[in-house]
Amino acid sequence: MGDRAWISWSSGKDAAWALYVARTRLGLDVTRMLTTVTRDYGRVSMHAVRQDLLFAQAQSVGLPVYMAYIPARCASEDYEKVMRKALDAAHNEGVAKMVFGDLLLEDVRAYRVEKMADAGIEPVFPLWGSDTHALAGEMLSAGAKAVITCIDPRKLPREFAGRQFDMDFLKSLPEGVDPCGENGEFHTFAWDGPAFAHPVRVRTGETVEREGFIFTDVLAED
Repeated sequence: MGDRAWISWSSGKDAAWALYVARTRLGLDVTRMLTTVTRDYGRVSMHAVRQDLLFAQAQSVGLPVYMAYIPARCASEDYEKVMRKALDAAHNEGVAKMVFGDLLLEDVRAYRVEKMADAGIEPVFPLWGSDTHALAGEMLSAGAKAVITCIDPRKLPREFAGRQFDMDFLKSLPEGVDPCGENGEFHTFAWDGPAFAHPVRVRTGETVEREGFIFTDVLAED
């Protein structure tokens, strides 16, 4: 195996695909998932995924999780303290690289590069610069499956919340919406794909509006 790495795991489709690429095409020895969790809610930050489903993902992809807990209203300096503690833990485990699923946003990449340099860890962006239309199609062709957990109603109608990320979803997106949601239009929970040993069976629950975003709860299938 190649260099030891952690993956920044949002619970979404891009992170799942980045893990698959890091393992199969880059030959990295990915040993742990790093996930930011909002302590007040017990959910993955922004994606609003329940912790039990995060653990189910971890079991299927064969990785333990490092939980970076933040408060609901987290100041930037507090967030950076939490993340620095996580990066120190990675460094202590002999981790040389951190894998990210970012695609296009230069400011996000620059921020990650800066913070990784401070921690002595090399950032890896296996999906960077991808044509997002082609990438979405490649994911689906390879068997990637995900459900929409959060949308920004300023960019996408609320009825898209809770839908499956599939070809019908892509075809129905309004003009100007990125097919991978890279501009924050939507977030997902990945429940199957080439990185998974088996599907994480889920069903959708209640859809609510909170702090300007539309969230659909995702629950383990009975």
